[in-house]
Amino acid sequence: MNGSEVHFWPDDKKISVRAGTTLLDAGRKAKVHIRTRCDGKAACLMCKVKVSDLRGLAPMNVNERLKLGTQAEEGYRLACQARVIGSVQVTVPEDPLKAAIRAQLARQAEEDDLF
Repeated sequence: MNGSEVHFWPDDKKISVRAGTTLLDAGRKAKVHIRTRCDGKAACLMCKVKVSDLRGLAPMNVNERLKLGTQAEEGYRLACQARVIGSVQVTVPEDPLKAAIRAQLARQAEEDDLF
């Protein structure tokens, strides 16, 4: 198989996929949770991921570029639209709800340390 390697962070999971596979499908195959509500139709924008070197992905289509706006220049892609053409490193952002809970627990721990 002539595969491309996708390396997902922070899970540190690697998987080989065929060229043309979306990052969302690669993530599912690697058992990396990438949030989505629209099941890959570029409607919910929940599947945003950050890619440091975009050479491993096919260029953005017009729809993806319009939806991401300025985030496109910051290395963000929609996992449901980004198609693998080479090896790529992908950072999956922390779920906002989990991040909020973690921040709240950290604040509570700080307050507990003060008293």
